[in-house]
Amino acid sequence: MDILCSWTLISSLVIAISISLSYIIFHLYRNTKLKNFPKKLTWTLPLGTLGWPLLGETMEFISCAYSDHPESFMDRRRRKYGNVFKSHIFGKQTIISTDAEVNRFILQSDAKLFVPCYPKSLTELMGKSSILLINGSLQRRIHGLIASFFKSSHLKAQVTRDMQCYVQQAMDTWVDNIHSPILIQNQAKHIAFQVLVKALISLDPGKEMHFLKKQFQEFVSGLMSLPVNLPGTQLYRSLQAKKEMVKLMKKIIVTKRNKMIQGADPNDVLDVLLSDQSGQLTDDLMSDNMIDMMIPGEDSVPLLITLAIKYLSDSPLALQKFTEENVKVNKLKARLGEPMYWNDYLSLPFTQMVITETLRMGNIITGLMRKAMKDVEIKGYLVPKGWCVLTYIRSVHLDDTLYDTPYQFNPWRWQNKDTNSSSFTPFGGGQRLCPGLDLARLEASIFLHHFVTKFRWEAEDDSIVHFPTVRMKKGMPVWVKRRRDP
Repeated sequence: MDILCSWTLISSLVIAISISLSYIIFHLYRNTKLKNFPKKLTWTLPLGTLGWPLLGETMEFISCAYSDHPESFMDRRRRKYGNVFKSHIFGKQTIISTDAEVNRFILQSDAKLFVPCYPKSLTELMGKSSILLINGSLQRRIHGLIASFFKSSHLKAQVTRDMQCYVQQAMDTWVDNIHSPILIQNQAKHIAFQVLVKALISLDPGKEMHFLKKQFQEFVSGLMSLPVNLPGTQLYRSLQAKKEMVKLMKKIIVTKRNKMIQGADPNDVLDVLLSDQSGQLTDDLMSDNMIDMMIPGEDSVPLLITLAIKYLSDSPLALQKFTEENVKVNKLKARLGEPMYWNDYLSLPFTQMVITETLRMGNIITGLMRKAMKDVEIKGYLVPKGWCVLTYIRSVHLDDTLYDTPYQFNPWRWQNKDTNSSSFTPFGGGQRLCPGLDLARLEASIFLHHFVTKFRWEAEDDSIVHFPTVRMKKGMPVWVKRRRDP
């Protein structure tokens, strides 16, 4: 769920711009900006600059984030100050880390040292009981329950059946068409959302799913909005949409609770939470978290699928190898008269290398924000209490001291490389490691398998937008042609 903090701080940008002309307080700011922590510790702060008064370095950060190389903001400062440096962005004094070991320490720390740091609009929309905001034993309990269920073979089998069904239904409507391309990003979002909602609350496509999808899209539009809750504003509309979703969630909770059979295996995540005997999981908490957990179905999984197709389209050798592997197993299963099972998809070696390389290059989670709860020293660097820390994952994944030719899509690099090292953290880390990481790989594997075994395609030119969230500018349009070979 850490995916939510990937650049949702855009809501703070407008506030920062509105006060950017307050130059008259420059001298006051300059003389007092370091008075909020003990002077005896200032010598251990990382090097860097806090930039302009109040605005800090926000404008340069945003300018770079919108470019083809958003990490250029970091690269210039790394060369000047080192891999860890101080800055002032989005109205916050911030330590920025592009160091893999420092990032790992921060992400694996508990709430006594660091807690998530989110903009006001997001915290209002998520609510106080969101797993994104709660800390301590309750957060660990909910995360543990969900992660355990997501790893179960029962759920993986269900997700496989659902994903295969929805992918088949969608792709059956794709015809050789010279009039309009298929927008992969939109198709992947539609399918992934249905699969995830089924896994969360066992809701099938239909009237309620359509209503939920409509309200959800209004809801997520407010995650990067101005923190102004007045009629007519996006935040207000998003909060109203959430109220409608909560009503539906509570209706589903009551129905499930009345039909629950003691000791029965859970069919979805909501069943898991309803079975908890701690008495801590209220209906409000469960409703909020079911809604929050739908976001990967709108964001991370569809983008993983879309970016993989983009990179394969741009890499003929990788596409050839990928196609050969998937066509081969498809023919084998056809001869045996067997369907593809979840472990079949995850055991395709080159397919998994393609997904891993897509995660490294695509950086769907660009960076994660944390706030220090006390003065913390890491590798000789001081993070003062109350300061934010941005663990900038993208710079680590594109570091040429860690990866040869890091800007080249090369799935073969993962043949003998450890995906559990501190230099590869596409799903975050520690107690807030994304619990759905295995399911994300599985869903991507299924979509890509069916796509490459059913179609040949030509991709239109499209570009990746990196801010405020990662996405394809045009939606990744491709012109498909159904395969005729056996």
